[in-house]
Amino acid sequence: MITFTLNTNSTSFSGDETLSLLTWLREDQGILSPKNGCSGQGACGACLVEINGKPALSCRTPMKKLQGADIVTIEGMDPELKDTLARAFVKKGAVQCGFCTPGFLSRTKILLASTLTPSPDEIKKALSANTCRCTGYAKIIEAVLLAAESIRKKKSIELLDSAGVGKSLSKHDAYAMALGQRPFIDDMRFGGMVHGALRFSDHPRARVLAIHTEKARNLEGVIRVFTSKDIPGDRMTGIIHQDWPMMVHEGEDTRYIGDVLAGVAARDPETARKACRLIEVEYEILEPVTDPVEALTDRIRVHEKGNLLTTTEFVRGGDIDTGLAASDYVVERQYTTQLVEHAFIEPETAVARPRSPDGIQIFTQSQGIYEDRHTIASILDMPKEQVVSTLVPCGGAFGGKEDLTVQGHAALYCFHLKCPVKVSLSREESIRMHVKRHPFIMTYRLGCNKDGRLTALSADIIGDTGAYASLGGEVLNRAAGHAAGGYHVPAVQVRSRAVYTNNLPAGAMRGFGVNQVTFAMECLMDELCEKGGFDPWQFRYDNALDKGSMTATGQVLGDGVGLKECLLAIKAEYDNARYPGLALGIKNIGFGNGLIDESEAAIEVVSGRKLIIHHGWTEMGQGIDTISKQILKEVVGLDHTDLEIQVVSSTDSEVIGGTTTASRGTFLLGNSLLTAAQKLKTAIDDLKESHGSIHAHLELLKGQKFEGRWFCDWTNRPDKGVENPQTHFAYGYAAQVVCLDDKGRVDRVVAAHDAGRVINPNLFEGQIQGAVMMGLGYAFTEELALDKGYLTTDKMVKLGVPKIKHMPDIVVKAVEVKDPKGPFGAKGVGEIGLVPTAPAAINALYRFDKKRRYSLPIRQKIR
Repeated sequence: MITFTLNTNSTSFSGDETLSLLTWLREDQGILSPKNGCSGQGACGACLVEINGKPALSCRTPMKKLQGADIVTIEGMDPELKDTLARAFVKKGAVQCGFCTPGFLSRTKILLASTLTPSPDEIKKALSANTCRCTGYAKIIEAVLLAAESIRKKKSIELLDSAGVGKSLSKHDAYAMALGQRPFIDDMRFGGMVHGALRFSDHPRARVLAIHTEKARNLEGVIRVFTSKDIPGDRMTGIIHQDWPMMVHEGEDTRYIGDVLAGVAARDPETARKACRLIEVEYEILEPVTDPVEALTDRIRVHEKGNLLTTTEFVRGGDIDTGLAASDYVVERQYTTQLVEHAFIEPETAVARPRSPDGIQIFTQSQGIYEDRHTIASILDMPKEQVVSTLVPCGGAFGGKEDLTVQGHAALYCFHLKCPVKVSLSREESIRMHVKRHPFIMTYRLGCNKDGRLTALSADIIGDTGAYASLGGEVLNRAAGHAAGGYHVPAVQVRSRAVYTNNLPAGAMRGFGVNQVTFAMECLMDELCEKGGFDPWQFRYDNALDKGSMTATGQVLGDGVGLKECLLAIKAEYDNARYPGLALGIKNIGFGNGLIDESEAAIEVVSGRKLIIHHGWTEMGQGIDTISKQILKEVVGLDHTDLEIQVVSSTDSEVIGGTTTASRGTFLLGNSLLTAAQKLKTAIDDLKESHGSIHAHLELLKGQKFEGRWFCDWTNRPDKGVENPQTHFAYGYAAQVVCLDDKGRVDRVVAAHDAGRVINPNLFEGQIQGAVMMGLGYAFTEELALDKGYLTTDKMVKLGVPKIKHMPDIVVKAVEVKDPKGPFGAKGVGEIGLVPTAPAAINALYRFDKKRRYSLPIRQKIR
């Protein structure tokens, strides 16, 4: 018997003494503020609690070590202190996805018990065990300082709970998220719920001769073992190309180590995983192909049709060799980039439950709830109307939650067992299964004349898309369209190829192929400047895109191009720094490329004091729900503090949003919600003659829905030879300067971003700061290493994700050149924040040590 105190209550434990405190708190005590982000690796800090006045990672603390301990979680904190900490984090915008925030809050409480005047360096040291992938840490430091000041001065922290466009409205649900009170999927509990697990392939390429499940079936606590034979419908999945089996058949070949061969449903997660380990598989091990250049020979075929998934190729402005031959200066280089893990702090989880009469409800963290519904209906061979896909806002995604992972398996198990089923991935399984950022091989030739004007560009790009298509073809298409970066180049020749290998699949990740080509183009720009004797800032300014300029695809830009304004905004910092590196960025908004972009929104009047905003988008930390409330306030004038406003994303609303990707949420949802809000305002205005309060007017509108829609079907693929193409309906623009100190470490980053109109300054700044840190990680340290298709980086700590100690000073400058199509002139900034960061850092390093770097990551310390 182990006795201790938990949140001031005397408690005892008798059971498996090796059980982690985190598991006991969550599964036995129902204390859910500590989160499971790394599955006991001790790498993320989301599970941090206080033990005997000191911080402790509950995932690494076995119960046997707790005799006589005094344990405090957020649930047991002093209410006034807890409120102060939460308000500080909300006020400063330190809550984005919110999954990591309770761990930061717990650590802050311990720090402030020792000092109420912490320095930024002391805060960094105290929070060194905690990881945040969203914020970039700057706002977390600001929040700790504000909390300390509030306690010291006994001064309450006021939150902005009602605001329209252009104000820093407190993030929707941020207060509850900070305290761990807003459930994530793994926090959800249903009566009679069972747990599922997956059996993955042991080899990147092998023929599955037999799957033996007898030992697993006979394990106590196992309810059922599943194989591909149990799938009633179509087992092939995929966002565009349905080439990814939900489970591999006996007799088929595996294509990567994340292929699922079988699965188990059991009474608890531990039993399910143990049973999966008991499933024995007979293989004929085959040679994998892991080099994309070799894969192009088709000597070993990953898929029967061959290894070339897609090619995007176009020529504009005449013969490229002639153009380069006529140039006064030409540089030619090959650049390579690495495989990168998203490293969102919340691993994948889904819960499925039966829905009367014969349907399924799936609770998903997916970036596309309608895609989930469509695919699950196909897997289960049921009408899509019988599948309801409900979003539970997720703990980060960055593109890594667009493809189906565990949602289909949870639905399949539920379909057969007729009870709620939860399927979760461990951190290692998450790394193993979901898509990554593409590694690229890029061969570039770039020329200019003696007057400093670009003349011609040739770019050949190979992307390793791994075992399955995912969005690889679209990523390479996007890379081709952005191959010239933020510059007008008269003659362009581009070819990009997405190539299958037996490596982990690559798909969407923040930037979607643009980061890689920007690295190549911007580093080459600096070399061209050196060769021709041009000033890097002026050379960029003279060649930067502007109204009337052409992108690589030949699209002539109209109003709303703020790239030169971004350059002007950072000029002083560039001129005054000793070791500055400069880079520009351009990033499309919306799918474009001939695909349809659409969004619907609806405002439901429930009563005179309650509204529901319905949309089909995913809240994953970026603040889509918050800006929805701001647009409603701006148009209709409703006071948020005097109303209950819910924001719901679920397919049973039948409000289409598409996948939350391509920096398009603000633009598309903003426009569709703007229309819906205008309709609501008109309805309210029509009732004003009846007098009464706004609540009386809303009561008269009870039960009505006001709908809006925005639709674009007029873009073109860059390789279709369309005259005057419109590749995308809008773009975002940026210029960044990375400044090094005298030791060659990153001291300061100045990021100027054209957001069109900043809807929420706090959210905008946080998005850019977080993206800059991700961009620095991309340049310096991040890589998911494989050896012949096998993982060598299976631990979160090995991914190279920047921690708070690596954070430089990050200055964000808002440039507002309104887009004529955007809501209030706004553009999306979800991706562009890290597009220029890596090349700016690499260019700064050249200024420091005169060494050119052509491959990422460079494997040096950030600071």
